[in-house]
Amino acid sequence: MRKIVAILLLSFAVAGMAGCKTKETSSPAPGSGKVIATAAYEKYFGGAPSVDKGTAYAFVIYFPSAREPGKVVPFPFFTFDEGSIKKVAIERLLAGMDIGSYQGEFVPFPGGIRLMAISEEQGTVIVNFSKELEMADATAAHALALTLRQFKGVKDIRIQVIGKESTLNTLVKNVDDRAVRQPSPPRLLSVTAMRGKGAKEIEDVNAFFDRPVEVKELKLLAKDGQPFAGDLYHSVFDMAAVLKPKDPLQFREHMPIRVRWKVVDKLGRLAEGDNVWLLEVKEH
Repeated sequence: MRKIVAILLLSFAVAGMAGCKTKETSSPAPGSGKVIATAAYEKYFGGAPSVDKGTAYAFVIYFPSAREPGKVVPFPFFTFDEGSIKKVAIERLLAGMDIGSYQGEFVPFPGGIRLMAISEEQGTVIVNFSKELEMADATAAHALALTLRQFKGVKDIRIQVIGKESTLNTLVKNVDDRAVRQPSPPRLLSVTAMRGKGAKEIEDVNAFFDRPVEVKELKLLAKDGQPFAGDLYHSVFDMAAVLKPKDPLQFREHMPIRVRWKVVDKLGRLAEGDNVWLLEVKEH
């Protein structure tokens, strides 16, 4: 069992530390870890995946759609810290999702925007933003409202700009699931190699997907069509196929890697692809 820094491997989806498991790992034994999912997560992505130990929390963040103006798109996220879950969700929403195969698909929040404070009073969540929020549109308000309303105990939301009530508050009161665009079938997000800080050799190569999936087929092929040798794992939360290569020196940043894959998500949505990706290399 290896340890990975999840915020690096799944910086768009995970916070904290977590381990990898092989694809053949069976269901967790009684007394092992668990994942608690919001109703919104289960609606759009099905049952939550398992973890080996600890308690994790599965939720969604709704990003404003660039393809369908006025709509928001749910995206799965995980954390091990329940206490900061609302703050994590809002900060990730503000950071956007211009990553891998999703580049250009979501409308970003205004540049420079900051979450200044978040508090809760008798079921009302009060979120205070910097002045840049004044540049946001109605879809941004829908994204904020839907992201926060999924959490237990949240009855109402008040948006403030530098401590003053925002005009967006009139928009968040009436938003509902009609603003949500259904998720597309699973996607391969990126192909990324990880190495220790200052190290020359990579440790593993990760094919990241946009949600928990069951991998039906995964092959990483070199330029000559030969598969890279090594052991294949499923990552924490089932969001990546991880190759521990037999020869790490084969891998260089920006080298082309052909990925042949077939996956199915928890709601039975099947997807497959056969494409060339340029390898990203990150340190942890």
